[in-house]
Amino acid sequence: MALNNNEVSDSDIKPEAESDDKNFNITKKIGTDYSYKHKIVWKNAIGFLILHMLAVWGFWIMATRSIHYATYLWTLFLMIVSTEGVTIGAHRLFAHKTFKATPLLKAFLLLFQTIAGQNSVYIWCRDHRLHHRYSDTDGDPHNSKRGFFFCHIGWLMHKKHPYVKDLGRRIDMKDLEADWMVMFQKKYYYYLYFVFAVFIPVAVPYYYLGESFKNSFLVCYFFRYLFQLNGTWLVNSAAHLYGTRPYDKKLQPVESWFVALLSFGEGWHNYHHTFPWDYKAAELTMHFNPSAHLIRYFEKLGLAYDLKTASPEMVARRVIKTGDGTHYALGNEKDRNAVTAIGFVHPLNPSYNAVYKAPDAVLEDKGLPLYHENDVIEENVLKRKVVAG
Repeated sequence: MALNNNEVSDSDIKPEAESDDKNFNITKKIGTDYSYKHKIVWKNAIGFLILHMLAVWGFWIMATRSIHYATYLWTLFLMIVSTEGVTIGAHRLFAHKTFKATPLLKAFLLLFQTIAGQNSVYIWCRDHRLHHRYSDTDGDPHNSKRGFFFCHIGWLMHKKHPYVKDLGRRIDMKDLEADWMVMFQKKYYYYLYFVFAVFIPVAVPYYYLGESFKNSFLVCYFFRYLFQLNGTWLVNSAAHLYGTRPYDKKLQPVESWFVALLSFGEGWHNYHHTFPWDYKAAELTMHFNPSAHLIRYFEKLGLAYDLKTASPEMVARRVIKTGDGTHYALGNEKDRNAVTAIGFVHPLNPSYNAVYKAPDAVLEDKGLPLYHENDVIEENVLKRKVVAG
């Protein structure tokens, strides 16, 4: 089954007078109204429960070595390409435009993102751009101020907050609407999903690797699908709650090596929300960021070009101006030592966390810039000065 995240489709959009939530008007200051109660969508909640139960069954089959070795490799291959379809494709290419890609690379990334089963690239990007524009407020589809469960998976089990629906209409999607490949995938998504995310992953081990249909279905679809989903969801949950903020302590997202490891480089989230237009989604690329290495490899092959990144000078200025003091080079020992962790292997510990209170997320109704346009302008001015000098 395809992931149903209760997203607002084009047919769901109504004129303001026909809104299902007539009492909600978008205020000039957008934060989190903790008195608002989200309504559970029971078919989604029950569906996710069943999916997770079948995924656990698939994991048990793997753990008891009840499948062929080749099926393990096939499952791993599917996990890798589908994760990169989301990380490099939906996220860094289509949502943030951090680099440009040839039609061939775009086609493969759209295919791999389809295997991931996280809805079409168009809908994924609309949600993600809304998340950045109104991060950690009621305008954020997976508002982390609602707690770990909500921002991890609960948001997919509840009706969207009225702000998410109304503010979602403001998100500029003209660039993707002008891309015929993206719109083709959107139009035929469920057919493509069935073929590339369900049929082929299950059929290959069944017909060619000597695997039983039951094992193929439970391992190559259910386990693979849910494991990859939860890895992506950790970027919305753990990477907004547990870690440090060396680049901007006024932003809720944090740096998490553990999430970066599982998501191929998406856990350096405080940096990413500070510089969302950087193709690396991190300052450094040697630490759990294979996606950045792949993008550079695609560049060498001529498949990717116009890679955007923040200069070391820009990053340093931001660290000094707004960081929480935990930066590896420009921070200080006092703030680094104030970070806590459960157990040893510190700071290589998933519980490595800042002790100060998380920042309040209250934004103007226009939200945050999606690409930090002012920073890009500042960077270009700096480059011109260097050339002129």
